[in-house]
Amino acid sequence: MATAQPVGERPAWVDDELFPFESRFVELDGNVVHYVDEGSGPILLMLHSNPVWSFVYREVIAALRDRFRCIALDFPGFGLSTGAPGYRYRAQDHAELLVSFLDRLNLSQLTLVGHSWGGPFGLYAAQQRPDKFERLVLANTWAWPLNGDLSSEVFSRGMGGSVGRALIRRFNLFVNYFIPSAHKRRKLSEAEMAHYREAMPTPERRDACAALPGEITGAREFFTDLSEQLSALDKLPTLILWADADPIFNDKYRERCEATFPNHTTKVLHGVGHFLQSDAPAEFSEAIESWWAELSGADGTAS
Repeated sequence: MATAQPVGERPAWVDDELFPFESRFVELDGNVVHYVDEGSGPILLMLHSNPVWSFVYREVIAALRDRFRCIALDFPGFGLSTGAPGYRYRAQDHAELLVSFLDRLNLSQLTLVGHSWGGPFGLYAAQQRPDKFERLVLANTWAWPLNGDLSSEVFSRGMGGSVGRALIRRFNLFVNYFIPSAHKRRKLSEAEMAHYREAMPTPERRDACAALPGEITGAREFFTDLSEQLSALDKLPTLILWADADPIFNDKYRERCEATFPNHTTKVLHGVGHFLQSDAPAEFSEAIESWWAELSGADGTAS
């Protein structure tokens, strides 16, 4: 009897020492989705932003997998995942794919760890599958329309327009400039940067990265629907993990998250840049562990 062919393969450029996790793959509607599933215990669903992939969580996963089951996927077009023909790399597409991923793996009792774009994608999934989510960790993110916000409009229309998309596709602008500049505590090594560059080696491979800037304001309907249904999640215990040296997500975003999710604890990471799980992984991990222990003590369960 013929054996089934694997749906994905880990490329040779992935360093087993830098990313010491088993690569798993699942096919969802023609999309080949890569993910890691490490450790055991309560599930932390770790969702990345643009232009990084699950690699950005590697030190957090290593720190927490003795206490938690850490699941981190790459959205199509990012990391080791590939989009099906016709996949448009829009916010709605990624959010719906995440729901399919949770259904396929039959995951429940989840804690969302959503950073930047991972926040709205994860919150959408929580709205669609409210029985699957128990807690939220929101890190430098948002979940409402940014239309009318001047800086967001300028950035979205500029980088999401034809010239901006061309610059991203041709020069890998987000990887080569934004990733290193958005780290404030530490400088990434050449080996680390290679893992972001190799994930998007060609203009065609950068389509996913180039699509999302325009979605900041272009996906107005998605964000409007998302924000109007957030009340269904506002009672969930929420940890707001915030890097205060992020030039994009400043205090006004944190304050709105705090107002939207009143059952929250806030932990500010001082002097940390946008990619806080990579810029300050020890503080990021410790904040989750401390918050979890406090919640467990409060409800009388074992920590």
